[in-house]
Amino acid sequence: MVRSLWSAATGMIAQQTNVDTISNNLANVNTAGYKTEIAEFKSLLYQNLQTRTTTANGERKPISAQVGLGVRNSSITSIFRQGNFYESTSTSAFAIDGEGFFAVRSYTGEIQYTRNGNFNWSVGNSGNLELTTSDGQQVLDINGRPIAIPANFKTSEVTITADGQVCYPDENNNPQPLGMTIGLFQFQNPAGLDKVGSSNYRVTAASGAAINEATTNIAIRRSGLVQGYIEGSNVQVVDEMVNLIIAQRAYEMNSKVIQASDDMMGQANQLRS
Repeated sequence: MVRSLWSAATGMIAQQTNVDTISNNLANVNTAGYKTEIAEFKSLLYQNLQTRTTTANGERKPISAQVGLGVRNSSITSIFRQGNFYESTSTSAFAIDGEGFFAVRSYTGEIQYTRNGNFNWSVGNSGNLELTTSDGQQVLDINGRPIAIPANFKTSEVTITADGQVCYPDENNNPQPLGMTIGLFQFQNPAGLDKVGSSNYRVTAASGAAINEATTNIAIRRSGLVQGYIEGSNVQVVDEMVNLIIAQRAYEMNSKVIQASDDMMGQANQLRS
């Protein structure tokens, strides 16, 4: 009886984590570059009530009797499915068509990665205009350097080719490459990236090292850039609402198990010889 209490309690805790994950997805439905997350579960240890070879009368029994001890969360996995593209009025907004990530430098100097291409041109310490995130983090090129243009350039005239080259028009109004290319990077296991907030990710041993699309010899499908568009989140609201209802029902069923076990224990305590 006590086993049922603890098993149901683990189920309620697991479903609470599931609801937390779903609520985070719904909260970020309009966050650029956000990737939906899925809570996954695994069963806990099993207790052997009877082995395969023992029965009450000593006869052979091919099937054992085992009872589970509940459930726990095993992982919260990000699904890196391509999100929809939305047109932006900003010329410094970019969407990635493919599996690549932008590289940005955080305030601590650490290189992080993101799919959020809602960038801006900001005045850097050198006086030049630098391409940054909305939080002011520097966007890096294929060589790990900040992307900067002279302060007298008009940012509205800066164009980016599909392969990430930064261009500016000459006297004949023909775009000319400036010798800088926005870096795009891939990972062998993007689900292994560590989430650090602001739609940024950090490299881990599980994700593997960042693969520079411009310099790698690995056979990969290279990503393209689309200027003037932003990749929205890939959260499917209808799916999340259905998952929320399922999680809520599972939570309620586990709570009823606890109530039923408590009632049965109360009846057992009231028995009279």
